[in-house]
This record gives sequence, C-alpha cells and structure tokens, in this order.
Amino acid sequence: MTVDGPRIVVVMGVSGSGKSTVAAKLADTLGWELLEGDDLHPAANIAKMAAGHPLDDADRQPWLEAIAAWMSERIAAGRSGVVTCSALKHSYRDTLRGAIIDHPEGRVTFLLLSGTRELLEERMTARTGHFMPPGLLDSQLATLELPGPDEDFVTVEIGPPPAEVADAALAALRK
Repeated sequence: MTVDGPRIVVVMGVSGSGKSTVAAKLADTLGWELLEGDDLHPAANIAKMAAGHPLDDADRQPWLEAIAAWMSERIAAGRSGVVTCSALKHSYRDTLRGAIIDHPEGRVTFLLLSGTRELLEERMTARTGHFMPPGLLDSQLATLELPGPDEDFVTVEIGPPPAEVADAALAALRK
C-alpha cells in the first residue's frame, strides 16, 4: 500500500471482532510494525475486566494515551504501523488522533470490524486465555459510537474467514 507519509491503522471494534487476527495479517502483509493495544493495559484494568466489570473513561485514558504515544513515535520516525484498540467512543479516537497533532505528515485511519452480536458472542465464548469475559459484550456494544464523517475510517464485516476479512480490509484501506 502506497501512502504519502507515515500511516497508522487502528484496528478497532468490540471484543471478539477479530482485531488481533486482522491486525497481525495487515501488519505482516504491509511490512508495518504491530502493537497489540491490550499489551499496554495496566494490570488493574485487566483485573477489572477479568472480574466482569467494564472499564470507565478514567480507566481507559492512560491506556489510550500510551497507545497514542506509540503512534506518535512511529509517525515522528516516518514509520507506518498497525495497532489494535477497541476505540469505542469518539472521544477515545480523538485521543488517538492526537498522535498526529505535531506530525501533519502522518495519517490515522480507523478500521472498524463489525459483526452481529450473535457472532461476537460466539467468538468470545469459543476463545480461551483472554481476560475479557463474554458477559461484557453488551456493555461494549452499548458504548460503541460508530465513526462519523469527521473521522478517517473504513468498516469491514467480520463474517468471512479472517484471511478474507484482512483482504477486504486491505482493499478498503487502499481506496
């Protein structure tokens, strides 16, 4: 994918949408750096979610700022990257877009992975070793604010196999 300057693709969506899988395929295909956003969650956030309690804005803010700092470092160095982050609210995406305030040569694009509640719940129930319990899906869906016209974003449906979703994402990002 040819870009005019460094670009960060934020693979976003609720838990179970396949952010990690799609982001890894995108980063591998593009040869870009990858950050698994969940790796920057403080231990207290992970413990809270694992106990079945949704995070609030105060819990998320330091995490979002850490992701934005990673993004800003890449853009300042002229490097593109892919990062996973639920980015459920417009205000959260504003924090992430702050990564390019001092770097007008950079671009942040949000890739929303979208699917039915049933599919998301099925995926969350089937996976093992993840801190996010299926019981938090409804709170995530209630929190999700779809990107608006003031945001650089594309939406891809998650029904097909992950390789097809990644291909569809690449095609959408190239437009």
